[in-house]
Amino acid sequence: MAARPAPTFVPAPNAVPAWLFNVCFVAAVINAAYFPAAYVAQWWIYKPSGQINPTDFVNVWTAGKLVLEGHPALAYDWDIQKQVAVAVLKQDFGGYFPWPYPPPFLFVATLLAQLSYAAAFIGWMSVSFLPYLAVMRATVGRAFGLVLAAGFPIVPCNALVGQNGFLTAGLIGGTLYLLPTRPVLSGICLGLLTYKPQYGLLFPIVLIAASQWTVFFSAAVTAVAVALASWLTFGTETWQAFFHWMPMLSHAVFTEGMGSWWKLQSLFSLVRYFGGSEQLAWIFQWILTATVAVTLITIWRSNVRYSLKAASLAAGTLLTTPYLFPYDMMVLAIPVAWLVRMGLASGFRSYELPALGCAFALVLSFTFVWQPVGLVATLIVSSLILLRAGPWWRPEAVPAVVAASA
Repeated sequence: MAARPAPTFVPAPNAVPAWLFNVCFVAAVINAAYFPAAYVAQWWIYKPSGQINPTDFVNVWTAGKLVLEGHPALAYDWDIQKQVAVAVLKQDFGGYFPWPYPPPFLFVATLLAQLSYAAAFIGWMSVSFLPYLAVMRATVGRAFGLVLAAGFPIVPCNALVGQNGFLTAGLIGGTLYLLPTRPVLSGICLGLLTYKPQYGLLFPIVLIAASQWTVFFSAAVTAVAVALASWLTFGTETWQAFFHWMPMLSHAVFTEGMGSWWKLQSLFSLVRYFGGSEQLAWIFQWILTATVAVTLITIWRSNVRYSLKAASLAAGTLLTTPYLFPYDMMVLAIPVAWLVRMGLASGFRSYELPALGCAFALVLSFTFVWQPVGLVATLIVSSLILLRAGPWWRPEAVPAVVAASA
């Protein structure tokens, strides 16, 4: 009789460490309780005086208002957009909230502008939070992913100003989670991410290096489709306005420091924060970008597990863009989720959870220290990924038994 094959032993997943669950659960409860309480007490969205508190969400709502009035191209004009914001909010405010997004994102702005300001603000935060939650749950592979997602320390930062960090993290996380099994859906997520052009450098390079052609072309088709839809809806002049105003925004941010260097969480901003020139900052940023790109190509062409490939690409997107505000750090939740998935499956290494705790503390401290600490947190998470990957540049050794049988 033929011998029956020996059963494959699959180790049971480890339980979530009690202290890790408790910390994340407490953080999630605080986040969940804070915003309703702050809204009722007029600390969030509204000022204590009853007036609307101007935050980043102003640019979304006013851009949508200009579209509804039949002037989508004027959303990119800083002066006109501020005039509309002052008129709608019935108050003046310092500085600008310029509209920096490509025309396809005007679809979202137009939809939100049909609601009252508070309803649009809360609705945007609630709806964009859902894909982020779903991706974190899927990536971690168990319900703890929901607790980790809700307790992530960047959640308050993104929700307080009404930004799009939840959507960005959801699209990047969806791209990476779906890539091995649903490449077309993965490409659609990546194509929709083109509303954030600063994330468009690494993904095409890595997909080409890894021969992920289905994802690549699916993303390209999606990007072209949404761009074409916006052109047909908002007109040629809107795209002309976008390309006209983008160099001005770039000059204001990277040359004049309009957003304050401590707000940006990139290597570029760190150099400028400590007094370095713009040229020196670009040199450091491009050296880091080239290093990350080469590292990712090597990892994605190696035989390391997919979890490490996905985590490395998610972390790499944060290291390679100089235009990285605190709310964009929501993307850091994605590589953390992949690390937690591996830790729960095979056990955490002794230094991993303390290191993640340090990264979380750094990100949380931004609200109090007003320093570009996000870069350090990203470097900590990236180091954990590389340590997990080990000598990824070496080809995987073929066991002697397998080689002999072959």
